[in-house]
Amino acid sequence: MSQGTLFDKVWDLHTVATLPSGQTQLFVGLHLIHEVTSPQAFAMLRERGLKVPFPQRTVATVDHIVPTQLQQRQRPFIDSLAEDMIVALEQSCQEFGIRFYNIGSGKQGIVHVIAPEQGLTQPGMTIACGDSHTSTHGAFGAISFGIGTSQVRDVLASQTLAMTKPKVRRVEVNGDLRPGVYAKDVVLHIIRKLGVKGGVGYAYEYAGTTFEAMSMEERMTVCNMSIEGGARCGYVNPDPITFDYLQGREFAPKGADWDAAVAWWTSVRSDADAEYDDVVVFDAADIEPTVTWGITPGQGIGVTETIPTVDELDEGDRSIAKEAYDYMQLAPGQAIAGTKVDVCFIGSCTNGRISDLREAAKVAQGRQVVEGITAFVVPGSESVKQAAEAEGLHEIFKAAGFEWREAGCSMCLAMNPDKLQGNQISASSSNRNFKGRQGSASGRTLLMSPAMVAAAAVTGTVTDVRELL
Repeated sequence: MSQGTLFDKVWDLHTVATLPSGQTQLFVGLHLIHEVTSPQAFAMLRERGLKVPFPQRTVATVDHIVPTQLQQRQRPFIDSLAEDMIVALEQSCQEFGIRFYNIGSGKQGIVHVIAPEQGLTQPGMTIACGDSHTSTHGAFGAISFGIGTSQVRDVLASQTLAMTKPKVRRVEVNGDLRPGVYAKDVVLHIIRKLGVKGGVGYAYEYAGTTFEAMSMEERMTVCNMSIEGGARCGYVNPDPITFDYLQGREFAPKGADWDAAVAWWTSVRSDADAEYDDVVVFDAADIEPTVTWGITPGQGIGVTETIPTVDELDEGDRSIAKEAYDYMQLAPGQAIAGTKVDVCFIGSCTNGRISDLREAAKVAQGRQVVEGITAFVVPGSESVKQAAEAEGLHEIFKAAGFEWREAGCSMCLAMNPDKLQGNQISASSSNRNFKGRQGSASGRTLLMSPAMVAAAAVTGTVTDVRELL
């Protein structure tokens, strides 16, 4: 059993009680909500006559259903269901006294983008949200969990969760990343090697010199996709890079409180002699630009590789591989480079931050989107959009033929107007390539870094971005 890790320390500090079931009743320091999983939770509170005792610990925004084209963001939305969902959230936040970052506030955006940029996400916290990719916040040394609607209700009503404590696996990556290799490639490589079920029952502690050298936004990309590897959450120990990112943000401690916070944040780092339930080690030199070819995030290969044949796979992976060959209309042994794409999407809670847009803009600058390809860039928040426009990134993208959109989840999950049509194939900087994920029952998704998406847009095919840098 793990001992002395950040996960153990934060879990113990937030333990309220051990329940008869053996689960832990865990205090939740920050609760993030959005328009999709919260209306039913608020309805359950009303049915039981319950209040929200700690409204200051919940923060709301809208992201999943909001259109990303400006003309479609006028209220009421054309989609009546989307309008009903946002109205329900607006009314609930007003009724229960919850802070709400609505469209046009300057702070609206994808929930896992806005909380860090506002300084709400901090080391040593427990964080919950009714969204799978809540693990993003682990980049700050928080332990953060995606939860279901009934659990959203529980947190609103009690500020606690009933959870079973996972084991802790140290995932260590050492060495410098080569040019053209990004955080997205690192996490796709990890998932490829450990499998989409490899993390079941674990929290992942990301460690090693590669993560130590990453920016906060890069760390967020890695932690974001922990869930895709089956892990309950993922985190990086807080360090001066963490503190530099947080200092001066709206909800970060100020003055003497800042000094005290840094001292405490440092104290929750995993001990040098911490014990882990498992340790795996990777070499950064083995990682190249990575692309998924199948229907799970674990079906990824380096851009210079070929799609594996059945015989090259473990027996347990062969059935899903056969299903993927058929659905994706890609052949075993086929090179992934050169695969034609129809749509190129840059954005999402995985890769919709300012540093992601900067890297993609480097590839787009001076080039043109291939005729017939739909390419668009969706900033992760209104703040990211403002920052990108201040740097002129939007002009680079528009000059290259990309559409420049408003903040939202967009085509990551297509609960909004951004959807694939028919069996279109997309190059996407998002996090899931499941069947139908991007809005069409036969649509196909290739996951890759934002820079790789930009490379695909200007060449028309999956292309090794290193050739364009």
